[in-house]
Amino acid sequence: MSATREQPVGIDELLEQVRERYDRIEAREAYDAAQRGEALLVDIRYAALRDRDGLIPGALVVERNELEWRLDPRGSHRAPEATSHDLRVVVICNEGYASSLAAASLHQLGLHRATDLVGGFQAWRASGLPVTSA
Repeated sequence: MSATREQPVGIDELLEQVRERYDRIEAREAYDAAQRGEALLVDIRYAALRDRDGLIPGALVVERNELEWRLDPRGSHRAPEATSHDLRVVVICNEGYASSLAAASLHQLGLHRATDLVGGFQAWRASGLPVTSA
């Protein structure tokens, strides 16, 4: 009995496939949605980047390796903000690559409104949106 294996894909192709499954969000739209209480901003950058570049006020900081456990509304280790599968989550990494894969993972958990920030934290900062020192 031989199993058929799928051909491996490169990261660029994988990102393209993942990003086709949801609408990504620009920095200003993410800011406005968070200000209206319509989105939870989740910063998955590692500590050294947060220390170097600062924080987005009001964003929930969750290390990437804890993201699924902290945002699964049914999980035993969920963050208090993880209230529902209908929660609009905007995942933010440094430049908008890792966050795409993270958003796809959240979709697999049933967080169907999860998305990520185009250009990541660097786009947020370049847009002149609020940043505080870590």
